[in-house]
Amino acid sequence: MPFTIYPAIDIKGGEVVRLAEGDMDRATVYSDDPAEQARAFGKSGAEWLHVVDLDGATQGRGKNADTIERIIKAFPGRVQLGGGIRTRGSIRNWLDLGVDRVVLGTAALKDPELVKQAAADLPGRIVVAVDARGGFVTTEGWAETSDIAVVDLARRFEDAGVAGLLFTDVGRDGLLTGVNLEATRELAAAVTLPVIASGGVSGPDDIRALKKASATTNITGVIVGRALYDGRMKLAQALSIAG
Repeated sequence: MPFTIYPAIDIKGGEVVRLAEGDMDRATVYSDDPAEQARAFGKSGAEWLHVVDLDGATQGRGKNADTIERIIKAFPGRVQLGGGIRTRGSIRNWLDLGVDRVVLGTAALKDPELVKQAAADLPGRIVVAVDARGGFVTTEGWAETSDIAVVDLARRFEDAGVAGLLFTDVGRDGLLTGVNLEATRELAAAVTLPVIASGGVSGPDDIRALKKASATTNITGVIVGRALYDGRMKLAQALSIAG
């Protein structure tokens, strides 16, 4: 299975930002034109784009719809979208507008039947976000931490037909401290689903380590954000390492 690089565009108030540990008050603005950023990632060779509506994630409903639609039109590849998508109608709406995969996090914990039904009806189009703080699942845009262990939530969707799991170590996200390879490997070993890594990627060494791990595990890709925006790594370099 190919190892995929997903450059990330996180949107807050219509701007491209990166948060530190998911904290909305610790946002760094990188661009006021998300569509142009999407276009630039496409020109650099990205085949997938990971988009998050941060306002939607924290408020429970989409808040940047116009911006996201412009991104979809600007990016030549495939778009994976998350953030505040918690109803069947919103899932269908985004797929109809050109999103290839929808990421469901809070809904996976609070409305698992919605996720399972969507995955059954829309094979390959639903990704379950398993966002973790200290090994436990977070929800509501990472604002709340549950008492459900990451592996326990992931296993609930083992046979549901989801396209994969997106695993984020919230405590590392946006800090450039290095991806949590050990926790990512542990999750991948506990399930048969494809696992996309996220959180803390600091540069080429993280991509190399994950790529190496993908040869013997079901880790199939990684979300890359601040390391690209801060210039620690070029997207072309990440794509080259991924092969």
